[in-house]
Amino acid sequence: MELLHNFIDFFLHLDVHLSQIIHDYGIWAYLILFLIIFVETGLVVMPFLPGDSLLFAAGAFAAPQLTQAGELVPGPFNVFYLIGLLFVAAFLGDTLNYYIGDYIGPKVFRRNYRFLKKEHLLKTQHFYEKHGAKTIIFARFIPIIRTFAPFIAGVGTMKYSKFIAYNIIGGFIWVALFVAAGYFFGNIPAVKKNFTLAIFAIIIISILPPLYEFAKHKLSAKSRV
Repeated sequence: MELLHNFIDFFLHLDVHLSQIIHDYGIWAYLILFLIIFVETGLVVMPFLPGDSLLFAAGAFAAPQLTQAGELVPGPFNVFYLIGLLFVAAFLGDTLNYYIGDYIGPKVFRRNYRFLKKEHLLKTQHFYEKHGAKTIIFARFIPIIRTFAPFIAGVGTMKYSKFIAYNIIGGFIWVALFVAAGYFFGNIPAVKKNFTLAIFAIIIISILPPLYEFAKHKLSAKSRV
């Protein structure tokens, strides 16, 4: 219970905890951010780590900081190093996730099980052959789903040559967009004063696409009845 409380506290107060990490670890904070993004995208069992919100918070710390004397000083992060490093983390994370799915998939679906049937693998393969590119890119912006998408791509035996191109595009757009958003907007007084609300807003905006798709699917299903 305490672990869950600490996780929620870290998630909701990223600005405070990230500031403490920078203070305690200095340049090693880059590595800590790298590992969080890598694990969040690379391990299918860790989909609840902060992704979008962490990128936004890191971008805010990369922006010039206003001192009490009213002077602007460089932030503790270099925004270009940050985007480059976290893009590599996101790319490697999805790549690892793909290969885990590719390795486990054939073993799991080699024979029929009650809940894991061979036709599920065939449907997944067909889905990624038809929608793979769009799925890999847009899944980056949807919490939890972005952790499962590369895994399912691997399970569905999507060709890696096809996967890697969209992994690069989606990973770069995702990292660059949220880090840049934090860099340009994270230190606006209203945002800085209500940073927790800003994090909530990012989370809500991130889950709107799947909610929209779910609602559209339900309405479509009812119209066919």
